[in-house]
Amino acid sequence: MTGKAAGEIFTDNSALANPLAGLVFGVLVTLLVQSSSTSSSIVVSMVSSGLVTVQTAVPIIMGTNIGTSVTNTLVAMTQAGDCSTFRRAFAGATVHDFFNWLSVLVLLPLEVATGYLYILTELIIDSFNIQSGEAPELLNVITDPLTESIIQLDKSVISGIATGDPESRNRSLIKTWCITFTNTTLMNVTVLGPENCTSPSLCWTDGLLTSTLKNVSETYDLQKCKHVFVDVALSDLAVGLILLALSLLVLCSCLVFIVKLLNSMLKGQVAHVIKKILNTDFPFPFSWVTGYIAIVVGAAMTFIVQSSSVFTSAITPLVGIGVISIERAYPLSLGANIGTTTTAILAAMASPGDTLGNSLQIALVHFLFNISGILLWYPIPFTRIPIRLAKGLGDITASYRWFAVVYIVCCFFVLPLSIFGLSMAGRQALVWVGLPLVVVLVAVVTINVLQRRCPLWLPAGLHSWDFLPLWAHSLEPLDGVVTSFAARCCCCCKCCQATPGNQDNQGDAGHEELRGKVHNMYDDPALRAEKEVDCTKKIEPKILNSNWLSWGLV
Repeated sequence: MTGKAAGEIFTDNSALANPLAGLVFGVLVTLLVQSSSTSSSIVVSMVSSGLVTVQTAVPIIMGTNIGTSVTNTLVAMTQAGDCSTFRRAFAGATVHDFFNWLSVLVLLPLEVATGYLYILTELIIDSFNIQSGEAPELLNVITDPLTESIIQLDKSVISGIATGDPESRNRSLIKTWCITFTNTTLMNVTVLGPENCTSPSLCWTDGLLTSTLKNVSETYDLQKCKHVFVDVALSDLAVGLILLALSLLVLCSCLVFIVKLLNSMLKGQVAHVIKKILNTDFPFPFSWVTGYIAIVVGAAMTFIVQSSSVFTSAITPLVGIGVISIERAYPLSLGANIGTTTTAILAAMASPGDTLGNSLQIALVHFLFNISGILLWYPIPFTRIPIRLAKGLGDITASYRWFAVVYIVCCFFVLPLSIFGLSMAGRQALVWVGLPLVVVLVAVVTINVLQRRCPLWLPAGLHSWDFLPLWAHSLEPLDGVVTSFAARCCCCCKCCQATPGNQDNQGDAGHEELRGKVHNMYDDPALRAEKEVDCTKKIEPKILNSNWLSWGLV
């Protein structure tokens, strides 16, 4: 659906020279094609063709690492029905996001300043005599027959657009001919002038015409593909929308069935035993080994399914229903990051000999970037900041569920597009706008940390944010607007059906009845015991303080 647009993004090579722009390119392209392996292959094609250097491609590879983490965040949205489940699922999904963003915030400036990833991977490539070979196929052997019976895509079209091939712009991404034959012959070809000849010895001039000998390739179509859309008279966009709707239907259906199946199986003593096995550490003094084993398991499982998005999306429902803790999901996600880079390395080793070095170097950059991130944010328990940030975001989204949508839109679309716009405006615009925002952000984070840990170090006025307007330090005012708007939209049809004479009375009576049910629910100890205390504590004050808000909350 967006493959050609992804290729078009990469055609502006001058913009890619800016590291921040390159990072954003990687994020946006991976969001468009929903596959870090596809966006990485585009980068490899550009590096192999000489359009982009390896140094320029390093920030783009970092961006693909961020873009691929949006899938499991979207999967967590399917569990928004229950407060506690959504809290755990969204925290378990976003711990992957925070790891990638924090790693980029530290390692991108370090790479720009020192180039350590480029230098280290170049030393590795030069030190080993690596030969080209075939990448092994694992689960693709099982899944390819099914997917290829539905759709087959010609990914060379995206790479062709990115590398500036004018013919690729008019070609369809839907593959029509699966078996072709290319015949290359040496022919006498007319060229514009002697400078375009193959060599001076193979150049003839006859009046105004100049001829030379060149290899000319002709491709013959032998056999059509046998997928559903091979002869359908629809555009790429239309086919993409159909596939998107079908894939979302299958994805959500599978997730619902997985959650219901696990809920039915993991009950009572069985659930207790499984949770204990998955979340228990080894006995002291080997408790630290457990997390690293989880990283290895995550890498191995991702290597088998050959997709970090698939693996992290699969464990998100397990985190939501409480089978896997967030502390255990974190190293599993880190392992998934490593696993997806190993498949890229194997794929790069299948490249031709003339492009093997650059292809493998880019794959190794991706691998070492994730290793560096793990060394930053995992070995020391104090540095596992993504877990704390994800839990905090999970608490916020459990109380204000609309904030999950705001987070996804801002984090994966608004922020990258804003950075890209500032990068295109020039370095001065980026400094004048970005630097004050960074200073303010650092100041706010520092004050928040001091407020919690060392409040005596701050002036009396900064012990809390109460001196600011409520909207500046709380989501409560905006929550009132959002829930009121949602309640009006949901009740619009019913309100329009009411007669003008009794519309107000019915609305008031229904409102009082609903408000009474809400209060009774939280006043009844039996009903209160069915819900987790932390969820009801966050919801109850808003109902008591604002009667009309109970409509949106319920």
